[in-house]
Amino acid sequence: MSENVRILEKEQSRAAFDFRSDTVTTPTRRMLEAMVSSTLGDAVFDEDQTTNKFEAHIAQLLGHEKGLFVPSGTAGNQIALRCHLTQPPHSVLAHHLSHIVAAEAGGLASLSQAMIQPVIPKIGPNLSLEDIKRNAILEEDIHYAPTRVVALENTLGGTILPLDEARRISEWAKQQGLKLHLDGARLWNTATEDPTLLQAYGQLFDSVSVCFSKGLGAPVGSVLVGSAPFIARAKWIRKSIGGGMRQTGTLTAAAWAALDEVFPERLKQTHAIAKDIEAYVKGLGLKVAIPVETSMVFIDLKEAGLRNEWIAEEAKNHGVTFGFAGRIVVHHQICPEAVQGLKVAIKTVMEKKSAGDYRHQEGIDGKESTYGAMKK
Repeated sequence: MSENVRILEKEQSRAAFDFRSDTVTTPTRRMLEAMVSSTLGDAVFDEDQTTNKFEAHIAQLLGHEKGLFVPSGTAGNQIALRCHLTQPPHSVLAHHLSHIVAAEAGGLASLSQAMIQPVIPKIGPNLSLEDIKRNAILEEDIHYAPTRVVALENTLGGTILPLDEARRISEWAKQQGLKLHLDGARLWNTATEDPTLLQAYGQLFDSVSVCFSKGLGAPVGSVLVGSAPFIARAKWIRKSIGGGMRQTGTLTAAAWAALDEVFPERLKQTHAIAKDIEAYVKGLGLKVAIPVETSMVFIDLKEAGLRNEWIAEEAKNHGVTFGFAGRIVVHHQICPEAVQGLKVAIKTVMEKKSAGDYRHQEGIDGKESTYGAMKK
């Protein structure tokens, strides 16, 4: 066995016991082989065949004219919003827990000089048309920054935005002259049972960003899709923020291999494992903070009076890496032994709590209720 193979197997073994995120996966041998055999043209000059074909393929899957490979989901979202927004004052309406609001380093303010309108859904985990209509700023009152873009996320915390609701929002946004962007980093998870849903969702939005390094397990990259004029503009914005990359064939080849290898069957298996974990924790008397619809489970730690660190420490004793805020993310490299170790760790924490082992540790650590506002 070569040293490279040993390193690959070691890294994959580590990922197999890590529930922090679906970003912790390591490239499979098929992905690495695709990288070696890719074309090596200059993508800034549009001369890399692998990248050009991959961008076109993803655009077609999502029902759009053109695609653009970008380094990350954050880059895809921020480039898209910068393209849609023209001159301040302007604002973007989004779910208060969306990646754009909570996890993109304030990029909307620094790159687009835009105000964010974070909205808490009134019913259910996802925004409804009624939530958006109630919060959108459509009037030309000089005291406010008018809504120019509605940005949705699918999936959000592992929950699926219903297609019918997306259609209602899309129709209304067009009537109001608003642009509609979709952070579809995990859109693949919505379509494991029916891949045609990728296009059904994609066509409702002016732009869509999909990620390959999350659920699909590629080493890096996302693709932003939209109309030809939109993507021409996006290339300009990508270059201006340092995202113009040269021999990207090695990266797009790996992303394409990840798509073919993991979607839809292996991704579908992660959903089944997540449902099994949900059933187990409920059997222990625990509750989940939001519905388990794809590959994520959020244990309601606040309801149970638990601290995330208790589970993380116990999981470590069983060779498992646990995440934050009660979040469990199942990815395609998780192994059965990891699932069993996680279950034992959670059960042990419950037993210790009942025995009073944690009574000297008071309070909740503040990140437990990340999705608490979605439980309505």
